[in-house]
Amino acid sequence: MGYRVGVDVGGTFTDIICVTPDGDVILDKTPTTLEDQSIGVMNGLAQLADRLDLSLSELCAQLDILVHGTTTADNTMIEMNGAATGLLVTEGHRDEIEMRRVHKEQIWDPTYPAPPPIARRRARIPIPERLDYRGEVLKPLDEDAVRRGVRRLSQLGVRSIAVMFLFSFVNPEHERRAAEIIREEFPDVEHVSLSHEVMARGPEFERVSTTLVNAYVAPRIASYVGQLQEKLRSAGYAGQLLIMQSTGGVMPPEYVSRRAVSLLASGPTGGVMGSALTASKAGIRDFIAVDMGGTSFDVCLVRAGQPEIKTDWNWRYRYYIGLPMVDVQSVGAGGGSIARVRQGALLVGPESAGSTPGPVCYARGGALATVTDADAVLGYLPVDGFAAGRMTLDVDAARDAIRRDVGEPLDLDVVEAAWGIARIVNANMANATRRVLASHGADPRDLSLIAYGGNGAVHAWAIAAELGIDRILVPRTAPAFSALGVLVADYVIDLVRAYVVPLSQVDLGRVHGLMEELRDEAGKELGPTGLSDDDVDVSLYAQMCYPGQNFDMSVPVPEGERLDEPGLLDLAERFHDQHERDRGFCFRNQQPLVRGVRLTARSRTPKPERLAHAGEVRDPAKLRKAARPASFGPDLGGGMLEVPVYDGAHLAAGARLDGPALVEEPFTVVVVPPGATARLDDLGNYELTLS
Repeated sequence: MGYRVGVDVGGTFTDIICVTPDGDVILDKTPTTLEDQSIGVMNGLAQLADRLDLSLSELCAQLDILVHGTTTADNTMIEMNGAATGLLVTEGHRDEIEMRRVHKEQIWDPTYPAPPPIARRRARIPIPERLDYRGEVLKPLDEDAVRRGVRRLSQLGVRSIAVMFLFSFVNPEHERRAAEIIREEFPDVEHVSLSHEVMARGPEFERVSTTLVNAYVAPRIASYVGQLQEKLRSAGYAGQLLIMQSTGGVMPPEYVSRRAVSLLASGPTGGVMGSALTASKAGIRDFIAVDMGGTSFDVCLVRAGQPEIKTDWNWRYRYYIGLPMVDVQSVGAGGGSIARVRQGALLVGPESAGSTPGPVCYARGGALATVTDADAVLGYLPVDGFAAGRMTLDVDAARDAIRRDVGEPLDLDVVEAAWGIARIVNANMANATRRVLASHGADPRDLSLIAYGGNGAVHAWAIAAELGIDRILVPRTAPAFSALGVLVADYVIDLVRAYVVPLSQVDLGRVHGLMEELRDEAGKELGPTGLSDDDVDVSLYAQMCYPGQNFDMSVPVPEGERLDEPGLLDLAERFHDQHERDRGFCFRNQQPLVRGVRLTARSRTPKPERLAHAGEVRDPAKLRKAARPASFGPDLGGGMLEVPVYDGAHLAAGARLDGPALVEEPFTVVVVPPGATARLDDLGNYELTLS
């Protein structure tokens, strides 16, 4: 058995997790190279090889698997710098994407602008053709119109084309023929997205939006993955590259190239999957997973050991994505979030200093005060030995920046100003968490908190205190936890087919046919991975809601193709029970509405026995390094307290610390406030209990 490596590219750092042949877990970080993320990935692998006393080529030759989570799709949508995109659409539906189901984010602001268009109106070509809901042809495809439209798109400089015809998910022949014509007339086109391949269900707005986003990001994904694969091959890696999807599973590049849109929130999803594995080993089933990195704060609710997966009404970067996605919500709150005073109010984020130039204390040219600068001034971060000894923090420069940007405008001293920054960012993160929990009817006091990311261990105690949570788990691998998550993720195919009908009018023959169709598609997609049917677990669900609801939920159908008339009554009861459990109410006298059939196919991947390195010293007193002044706010001592500092890298399971304490791990610091206790469990997690 060789090395297994997980890589997560974040907005600030590229994280690396390696499981060695002996089962040891090694983590590393390197700055993200935004101009070409593959450079940062290779830099990280080179650093890892150096730590293992190997050359890069020797490490790559001994790699069993490389799993990758990437922000390329997210960055493309954030910066709106994807491929020039055109659209072929059924005549009469050219402006479907503009209507957006009348959805507007700022309902009280009539001047709020529409999102930047992926395809300009002149690049949206109406095509005469029409199918009915059964897939029968009402109007044949006008092939001459397709040829004229493709030639026009070529003249407009389009490099990627989306095709969305009505009811193509029932009968895809018109879309397939249009794709053939596109390649005949425009052989240099970089990508063609067919709606029946991207999102094989209705309605049409959801499908055209998802297909356009797919066409927009796919060329950049293909370019990036191609560059990375070429660099890996040149370095001697001959194995398979797997990429994390927003569904919570991994698949090869050939699969994601057709569904590039499934890579949105790839990295944050990896962190959630890692937290689910960690929590299950620790006996925790209901918790909140929070990831505080350098740029963003991500939060996801996990109940009964499974993350919430949204199958409907997923909006990312102001565009609808009609695919199942792990419900990770993000806000601009990270270590690089910039603090400033505007009209007498202290604001923190969402703007970020990123990795270049980064916080002021990094001494890389950053000039604006950030959350990391506040953490340094408050005493949480080590001056020497930061980032595994690769950096020395310039705390004096951080003080000057905070004094200038926050202290003087608000007439505060530097420590008060730094605590104000920390207090605001903690409140922002707690409020983001409350919004997620409120949407699912969950009470934070009934949940644990699992915190990770480079800054998660620093701020976890404050977030938990805001939410009323008294149990926190900080994995030892928290600084690169999303990389661990992508490494332990399973192969996953998640497919949905539309079928909208009241439960009493369900055609079981139609349902069985859809289930068989989904099984066939999943088998074809998993075929290239070399997995046999015995390796794959298949689960079937009915997408159901009450009449008038916009959001459906997945209700298990364990009977599968054996579902019969009595089974429909059981299905209704399961829906009512699940609705009451998840959303706090149900209407048992109402007939549910079926909106689709969903299939998930999962094949387990090997999981490491240990999820973190093991220390050898159980008595923390033997690892006390020194003490340094730190502040936990006016409610916990006010000013600067002398706080003991411990070398966490050598702590063994069973070690127990009473707050206040600072436990320095190679790439983060576990902050234990006054009145709290921290215990290192057998799995390599710091378990904090707040008073």
